[in-house]
Amino acid sequence: MSKPSNVAALDPGLYFVATPLGNARDITLRALDILRVAEVLAAEDTRTLRRLMEIHGVPLAGRRIVAYHDHSSEKDRGGLIAALTEGRSVAYASEAGTPLVADPGFALSRAAIEAGCSVIPVPGPSAALAALTVSGLPSDRFMFAGFPPAAKGARRKFLESLAGMPGTLILYESPRRLGATLAEACTALGDDRPAAVCRELTKKFEEVRRGPLSDLAATYADMPPKGEIVLCIGKGEVSHDPAEIEAALRDAMNTPHRKDAAREIADRFGVSRRDLYQLGLSFDP
Repeated sequence: MSKPSNVAALDPGLYFVATPLGNARDITLRALDILRVAEVLAAEDTRTLRRLMEIHGVPLAGRRIVAYHDHSSEKDRGGLIAALTEGRSVAYASEAGTPLVADPGFALSRAAIEAGCSVIPVPGPSAALAALTVSGLPSDRFMFAGFPPAAKGARRKFLESLAGMPGTLILYESPRRLGATLAEACTALGDDRPAAVCRELTKKFEEVRRGPLSDLAATYADMPPKGEIVLCIGKGEVSHDPAEIEAALRDAMNTPHRKDAAREIADRFGVSRRDLYQLGLSFDP
């Protein structure tokens, strides 16, 4: 296999390369360097990576792009791990954004680490952080919660579990389910919570709509949007009776795994895990 000339070789390892959400110029110079010299190229979508490399004049130089995505087999993963254990450099790119963030790559990362191979981040675009930047919501503390479940009941429980999170929530959602998710978020989280629907970030029809959850739910109830969606939801002002928290903790601490119990109740009510654990230790045996 021929290598591109006039570029320094990479150290062996698995390079997770972040790629643009839409605007091809958002790729980093380092990412282009790595795509230019990596001995093995792998991608969630081979056509997307090939097109990105063509736009920036990065030659394949005799290399081929190996497909690796959610439906890839252990054999596919094994082939990439074999290349790593042979001392080769492997660059992996998701279709858009940062690999592993609601994208394939976690199993590959774990397998590489277990095999004793280096795993190197090549940071760049991320839809979650891009949305947080323009949402107008607090960014000092936030939680990326990925895609809500598709089934209505599971989705409601999922949203209810996030009610006490002390920070901005960041979710990805399908355009066709956005209206339903916003409506259920009103019930689970409170319809007055500030939120932002961020659509098609960095692309031609980029749009950000901000307002209370109730207003956004009304807007999208009968108007499914088009394109990629990131939903940001602000922190709720939730207060709970200390007696209610203590009663829930006493019930949950009826287990040998007290730290896990304290963590569960702390997350449910949005309070300090350490303080709840200390409180639990004070209970009579």
